[in-house]
Amino acid sequence: MVLYRRNRVAGGTYFFTVTLKNRGSTLLVDHINPLRAAFRAVKHAYPFRIDALVILPEHLHAIWTLPPEDDDYSGRWRAIKAMFTRSLAANGHRMERNPKGEYDLWQRRFWEHTLRDGEDLRRHIEYVHFNPVKHSYVTGVIDWPYSTFHRYVRLGVYPRDWAGESMVVAGAEWGE
Repeated sequence: MVLYRRNRVAGGTYFFTVTLKNRGSTLLVDHINPLRAAFRAVKHAYPFRIDALVILPEHLHAIWTLPPEDDDYSGRWRAIKAMFTRSLAANGHRMERNPKGEYDLWQRRFWEHTLRDGEDLRRHIEYVHFNPVKHSYVTGVIDWPYSTFHRYVRLGVYPRDWAGESMVVAGAEWGE
């Protein structure tokens, strides 16, 4: 078995990409309430701050800050993925199983990047919020309902029309 080395910084702020195995799926938005419930339950049991989040049909991007003295983001992701999967199974959603008999809903790994400074954080928050436009789900960031962008607008951080025409060119420069 390959041992994946991840950067772990207690109290760190991290950017994540987490993906369903079936990249053509729409399960995350079709079952947004069980996904939200999984996030709430895990946040309650193992606190962390969600700095930015966007849920797309088959993947999500998140920025979290962990509490001081805590670097276990992997355990949190494992718990969120498991809780969401069990919720779908309990509600009769049919899912493939792998040879070990486990539900085969999620890609086994996730992408993680430790954010280095305020500029790195700002760029990644913008990437998270712009992602639905990048994938052509909407033409305006404000139009995607499953995003913390709406919280940022309520707090006055961004105007409702943030990332209009001028951001489309910049968005093309942001790799995934």
